[in-house]
Amino acid sequence: MDFPEGEPESGLGTSLGRGIVKRVIYPGKGELPLFEDGTKVIFHYKTSKLDEAETVLEDSRTLGKKKSMELLIGKQFKLEVWEDCLKTMRRDEVAEFTVDKMHLVSYAPVAQKLRDFALDKSGQSQGSHCCGMAQMSEAGLGYPDLDEFMKNPEPLRFTFQILSINSPGQYKKDAWAMNDEEKRAILPILKEEGNKLYQEKEYEKAAEKYAEALGCLENLVLHEKPNSSEYIELDNLRIPFLLNYAQCKLLLGEYYQAIEHCSSVIEKDDSLVKAYFRRGKAHVACWNLDEARKDFKKAGELDPSLAGALKKELKIIDDLEKQKDKEDKVVMQNVFQKMVEH
Repeated sequence: MDFPEGEPESGLGTSLGRGIVKRVIYPGKGELPLFEDGTKVIFHYKTSKLDEAETVLEDSRTLGKKKSMELLIGKQFKLEVWEDCLKTMRRDEVAEFTVDKMHLVSYAPVAQKLRDFALDKSGQSQGSHCCGMAQMSEAGLGYPDLDEFMKNPEPLRFTFQILSINSPGQYKKDAWAMNDEEKRAILPILKEEGNKLYQEKEYEKAAEKYAEALGCLENLVLHEKPNSSEYIELDNLRIPFLLNYAQCKLLLGEYYQAIEHCSSVIEKDDSLVKAYFRRGKAHVACWNLDEARKDFKKAGELDPSLAGALKKELKIIDDLEKQKDKEDKVVMQNVFQKMVEH
């Protein structure tokens, strides 16, 4: 495709430059915002090929969590052409941008991250741990169409729908956009908000608050020298948030996440009764009965006053084992009967 030099639209005030062509599908409202650094833009996006079928690669309305995208202007978003395009749009505008491959060097790894997040696969793909484009290409991104794009780049079309544009000071900052002082200050607020939501049985929302706090602490820890007093202090602050997060996941029926986060707590402090008790209950739900029994036994050793509660939990395990033995016996009888018949 031949891309002409971009021309500013009437009243738009921004030229997109060579290799980017804009087409307005639905005009926006009001004046073009200033888009000063720190402006938050919330939008839906769709990425399509320029082939005859207009193959859709991503659509935030249908992908995974089906959530809109947030971008902070001036925070060095890796796919710079998106920020350039969005800065030409008004509130409620819908527009498509046909973009030459010369602007899409970072498209594939960015798309991988967005897909992983939408599909709850963050941190699981091999490519996310590689350094450099060459290594990423070798390891693969976990999506065949993105791997193919890395090998054979091509122009793409991005369709954006602006949902809101908020200037700095008009919205609460996300944890990742805060400085260290702001992250420390928000921790008790997030804990209080999470606890209130938990008491209201809003377990999913409570877990989000605890997860946000853990994200702040994770970032703060990275700035400290391992095993320094500051590092240890921050690392220990994770424990109550991990325990609360695990409890939410337990009540939401996400048992493997509960096990994972309780195990993280035990690695940091193996004297915490709550971690063993909650992990034991999650193990029971997953039919890891031997592991559950070990956790309840350890909890009893640490806190003898739990004897009554643990007795009930151990009886549940005994009943489940008896049930499993009966089911296994029936299965073996059926197998033996079939062997006899043949």
